[in-house]
Amino acid sequence: MALSSLDEFVILVLKKDHCLQHEDASSSSSAPPSQVISISASEIVSWDLSEILAYASVKIRVHRTRLIEESSYFQGLLSGSFSESGLDHISVDWNLETFLNLVMCLYGYAIDVTSTSFLPLFEAALYFGVERLLSICKTWISVLVSSNDPASPKLDLSDLIQMWSFGLEHAGDFLPDLCAAYLAKNFMLVKSDEYFGSVPYELLISCIKHPHLTVHSEMHLADALLLWLDAERRMSGFSESRHDNTVNLMEQVRFSLLPLSFIAGRSKSHGFSKFVDQSLESVIKLKKIPSTYLVDSLTDSPPADLRLRLTEYTEILDLSGCRQLNEASLLLSVLPNSYFSNLRWRKSLKSFLKNPEDDERNREHLSYGTLPILSFESLKEIDMSKCQRLNYKFVIKCFSKSFPSLRKLRAAYLLNIKVFTVLELLQNFRQLTEVDLTVDIAPIIPVQASLFYSGRGHCSLSNITRLTLEGRSDICDMGLQSISRLCDSLCYLNIKGCALLSDACIAYVIQRCKYLCSLIVCYTSFSENSILALCASISMTNEHMDSNSLAPKLQMLHMSKCEGITETSLFNLISQTQKMKSLCLRDTKVSDSVLCEFPGSSLEALDISNTTISWMALVRVISRNPNLKSLKARGCKNLLQLQGDGRADYSFPLFSAHEVFKSLSKGSGLEELEIGWGFSYFSLESLRPAVSFLRAISVGLGASLGEDALKLLSSACPLLESIVLYFQEISDSALASILTSLKHLQELALSYCFGDISIQSFKFSMPSLRKLRLERVTRWMTSDDLFILTQSCPNVTELSLVGCLHLNSDCQPIISGGWPGMISLHLEECGSITDNGVTSLYGCIALEDLLLRHNGSGIQKSFLLDATLKFPMLRLVSLDMCDAKEGGFDAPEEEEGSHFLSIVKISRCKSERCALGRVLAPVHRETLVMLWNGQNYTKTLIKQRL
Repeated sequence: MALSSLDEFVILVLKKDHCLQHEDASSSSSAPPSQVISISASEIVSWDLSEILAYASVKIRVHRTRLIEESSYFQGLLSGSFSESGLDHISVDWNLETFLNLVMCLYGYAIDVTSTSFLPLFEAALYFGVERLLSICKTWISVLVSSNDPASPKLDLSDLIQMWSFGLEHAGDFLPDLCAAYLAKNFMLVKSDEYFGSVPYELLISCIKHPHLTVHSEMHLADALLLWLDAERRMSGFSESRHDNTVNLMEQVRFSLLPLSFIAGRSKSHGFSKFVDQSLESVIKLKKIPSTYLVDSLTDSPPADLRLRLTEYTEILDLSGCRQLNEASLLLSVLPNSYFSNLRWRKSLKSFLKNPEDDERNREHLSYGTLPILSFESLKEIDMSKCQRLNYKFVIKCFSKSFPSLRKLRAAYLLNIKVFTVLELLQNFRQLTEVDLTVDIAPIIPVQASLFYSGRGHCSLSNITRLTLEGRSDICDMGLQSISRLCDSLCYLNIKGCALLSDACIAYVIQRCKYLCSLIVCYTSFSENSILALCASISMTNEHMDSNSLAPKLQMLHMSKCEGITETSLFNLISQTQKMKSLCLRDTKVSDSVLCEFPGSSLEALDISNTTISWMALVRVISRNPNLKSLKARGCKNLLQLQGDGRADYSFPLFSAHEVFKSLSKGSGLEELEIGWGFSYFSLESLRPAVSFLRAISVGLGASLGEDALKLLSSACPLLESIVLYFQEISDSALASILTSLKHLQELALSYCFGDISIQSFKFSMPSLRKLRLERVTRWMTSDDLFILTQSCPNVTELSLVGCLHLNSDCQPIISGGWPGMISLHLEECGSITDNGVTSLYGCIALEDLLLRHNGSGIQKSFLLDATLKFPMLRLVSLDMCDAKEGGFDAPEEEEGSHFLSIVKISRCKSERCALGRVLAPVHRETLVMLWNGQNYTKTLIKQRL
């Protein structure tokens, strides 16, 4: 018999969670009409969810048959022996929005699954037994976990934790496994999430052990685990189970792949301190084993502790600072696990690594013809800076096979990369767009250049758009010209400090690279020809001269210390740079008349330090560029009003500066400021509207801040990360105001300041401080004071102390014990610190830059040789013959690759006596500069202090 209309439908009654009333369904009719809405599943297409959700109660007319067929819950309820099976109204106690989506799903309509809605929908699908919705949820989370599309939606970590917890209780292994997989794949994203410390231990350990764990480096993994352990310690305190968790987690770290700087810097960390010795031993052991012998230590199982973590989702690989890595480590990392279970493959690997003298063709055949090299298509960026041991011909071959989609390569501070290496890079990586080969800028011009590449004559063009060769003083004209021939798409070129390049060569490159819009040529021969090339007034390429000038397209031009440029040429250049965003004219002959012709209105950064620019020209530029974020004008004496005789007019104190700062205050806000002459408390006060987002401030000679201005800094500039003060009056109260208020402060430098300060200024906790310079301001400092500094600023990695006359050799263990992660250490005229040698400083194993001058004549003759062994990352050393115990220092060996040292400066002084016969302070006489260019040392004696 046919069913009546009442039998065909059932009314489902839902009430919003916060509006539940203790009355039956029949009484709902007494509620105001505006609080109840009746809708039909037959009209889903016309539903307005936002309108429906505004009601306190909702009645849904649904086909009974559809409910029975699609939901096991309603099948049992409506077709079984339950009393509800005969009712036409059924109350449902469930979240209204979730249930509406469930009904839509029952009728085949699309629903929107998101990070927030997934768990409510999944829970509803399980409870009501809706397989269609369950399948949709499973498909959504499965696709999300496996997707390699950066545009795919992301799960909020708090939602992920709830999903995992729910899955453990209700969904078996399916959901917990997917949650662990998602966390592993997106580890770099979630490790900085505010909820990362709340990730359950079981979920975290599952993530760390997951084969898809994707991190930029082993350092990033270790750092994240230490952050998690710190958070857990704060929440849970100490317990035996917590100790076990710490051990289990840290044992997952591959200690031999950590940078020395990280190991040293975190050696006092609560979770890592027990593993420091193990980490150091692993790194030093790997550093000492030649690549050719490393394979002998392999067993039949995959050598996990030597392999970099690479997955199909890896986009960035950060190897920077891992000097222990060699080509064997790289090769082991790009072979599949299955490779190591086959003895034949192990033999071919040993044959390849043990026969480095094989000719290149045979080596390539062994590696790429017989070894199953994996390809990681997603990897776009690699940083291998300071990886000095790598054979770069091998690296290029290996990388080109395994990382075919490489876009960015940073290989800074590697002197063994030469011009031919750059050309090979451009030829082997067709998608490469950015290359950074920065090295330390040599203090003098070297006399030798690297040999030019003499390979095949025809080379196809590359896609490089950004090239950084900063400090590459070994590159000569022919080398850069050859590189430029392959880089027609070049937009950004940094040749800062490339001292061997001629003006003609730079002009040639400018004319070849017609898309150049960013040019950094500081400390080079950039001069008349280069400017003519930028202005399309000269041809250096023997080709048809393009009438379109590059100058109007320039967005960045940094030409600090470029000499020999006439005012006319500079005028012609500056007057055409209407699109300029970053302009550096520091230490140039730029005049007011030139700067006033600057036509741009998009300037974001301007550096006119140590020039004759006056306040009138500066105000003119600032007023036209409201988006200025960075202004550097230290050493500009003309910013102060001058009298007719050239003396500063302090009776008319700051009208000029006032105009400058008034103009600045009308802009969108400064982030960086370097200033001197004419800057005072009143200047800072007038700047308040513009400095609320200031990140860095440097105040130099000619400024007069005073105590009130320093105290004002903390309230006017709450985001300050760097404060540098030269020749300013300081006090304990002013410093206390700064150090207690500025929680983001990372750099503090006080040089040649005057006033009354004591150790009381530094007794405040400053965990964020990384750089500390106290030069001629803490004459009173003792060993006890230095110890207090190590406790107040435990994370300092760069320290400079000058003129601390009461320090002695007891300070060495205080420094190495308090700051084991020190990277840069400068000690000058600091009492008798080195009277008994420098043995106790060897605890700072990550040092890269060391200056020791006039601290006591106890430094051994073999110090430079010893330092290259004790400080594996050391690149820069400055010493003084006054401190030599035996009258001099032995030079390091010249064997290529035996050390990382690149620049050594040894000064020599002579003593003088006054008319009364008293010995005066030592007078500098000369400096011996030794430069390592990757092939040999050059030694130059100059008559000045460096």
